[in-house]
Amino acid sequence: MTSQYEKYQQLDQATPNTTSTWNMYGAGVENIGKDNQPELFNVPEPADNQLLVRVDAVGLCFSDVKLINQGSSHPKLYNRDLRKEPTRLGHEATLTVVKVGEGLSGEYKVGERYAMQPDIYQNGKSTAYGYTVPGGLTQYHLIGPEVLETDTGSCLLKVSDELGFAEAALLEPWGCVWASYTQRRRLEPKQGGVMWITGQADDQTAYGFSKGLEAPATVILSNVPEAFRLLVESKAKNVLIRNDINASNLEQAVAEFTDGVGFDDIVVLAPQSADELTSIAKYVARRGTMNMVGKKPVDGLVNADVGRLHYDYVAFIGNSGVDVADSYGEQRNRCDLRKDGFAVFVGAGGPMGQMHVQRAIELKDGPRQVVVTDINDQRLAEIEARFASLTESNNCELVTYNPINNPVSLPEFVETHSKGKLADDVVVCVPNADIMAESATFMKDDGMLVLFAGVPNGTLAPVDFSSVYLSNAQYTGTSGLTIEDQTVVMDNTVAGNIAPAICVAAIGGMNVAKDGIEAMIDAKYPGKILIFPQLEDLPLLGLDELAEQLPTVANALGKGNTWNIAAEKALFEAYL
Repeated sequence: MTSQYEKYQQLDQATPNTTSTWNMYGAGVENIGKDNQPELFNVPEPADNQLLVRVDAVGLCFSDVKLINQGSSHPKLYNRDLRKEPTRLGHEATLTVVKVGEGLSGEYKVGERYAMQPDIYQNGKSTAYGYTVPGGLTQYHLIGPEVLETDTGSCLLKVSDELGFAEAALLEPWGCVWASYTQRRRLEPKQGGVMWITGQADDQTAYGFSKGLEAPATVILSNVPEAFRLLVESKAKNVLIRNDINASNLEQAVAEFTDGVGFDDIVVLAPQSADELTSIAKYVARRGTMNMVGKKPVDGLVNADVGRLHYDYVAFIGNSGVDVADSYGEQRNRCDLRKDGFAVFVGAGGPMGQMHVQRAIELKDGPRQVVVTDINDQRLAEIEARFASLTESNNCELVTYNPINNPVSLPEFVETHSKGKLADDVVVCVPNADIMAESATFMKDDGMLVLFAGVPNGTLAPVDFSSVYLSNAQYTGTSGLTIEDQTVVMDNTVAGNIAPAICVAAIGGMNVAKDGIEAMIDAKYPGKILIFPQLEDLPLLGLDELAEQLPTVANALGKGNTWNIAAEKALFEAYL
């Protein structure tokens, strides 16, 4: 006998004439929907270049709060009048094709399932799904060139039939997490770029530059040893000697040589002054490198722009030898968690932080000890319960820490639990510069600091740059994702390496989507809230409420009361 879930998957039901929709007409939760209710609109017919899709599941994401607060002034809405042209939340969405426009019949088929890659760019302009392009908090909608013909091609990822709807919707946030451990930084001198090399007038070190000098279109030298000048002139395309450039007049030099965008590559020989490095670091171009080569620490901490680490992928690299080229390359500059290491996840009690923790626990050749911090005891208790079976099966120790009313500071806590060795990796999941700066203090000299949460560009935090070139410390950050990141997550899910839906803490149907948004803002549930648009009357329920409300669904949950495909099937049987 065919189950309701299978019938649903096979589109064994007529497409309705109307679709229930939560449009957003301005800033504030009160402007989502009309009279605190979803609206009904006619289900449209697709044009030749469009698909009609059914929305199967939508994850609610805290990043939407900025859009809710700012409304039309949000950067991705470009001051459009939402009263006349509303948008719609829901960028973590999975869809099924219901109808195919004639012009797309060779590429798409009815019944195919897709996950949305919402980080869309059209002609270099961000037009993200769930922001500029109305998102998935509706039951049916059209998809056309705004999603199918972007700067990177189609932003639909075909989903394996082995994935449940929850798993498919969560490929987007999981892709963001996965992306933060992939190399987003450029780690070689830029082809055709502008490189500035600055040194100390009295430095007589015999520096080398074994590879990479042929890449820049222009190399500018300031106060470098004479032998090094001759070496650069023998290898580089175009060399300019400008010994007048220093930290105090860098802005003029950047305007002169780069039209104000910054040097693509900067090399600092024998750095001495933290203040000087602070000034120089401001003028690294987006995706640029700042390569420090020296044998002695500078005289203090550098005020690094932690916003640019996250959003602009600036690479701070270095080495303590004499060959400038030794600093470059992915082999020297890691971006993933250290094998058998000690990892700390700061402010990781929310859904995205939990994904980081889960990935670390399940990662092959990952850390053996994981510390999770948060200011909410309920969230920490949920993490311990939810991941208990995972830590056991993966031979990983999980420890939690709440700084509120704790007599032991986090740096002291890390030092104690690492037996004085400190952390190999620190992942910061809260957008706070002071916390970012503190997090760097309990990292090993050769550790890695990952800034997952973004703070505005221009936000400074004191950081030890000496450890970058003396010990190969890594400071990284990422924003957004690509469809390739989602594909990696999907492949790992199918292979059984990760279970993306473990982060789900609450479920609801279309009528309670707004309640779900408010619950997300209030951090009511210790994990991800998932909306199933086709299950209109499903109330908003935490997974701990299922035993009383939906016992057949509760009985299908995994270890630690975790969401899985079996629970999803039971849910559809109960509500379709």
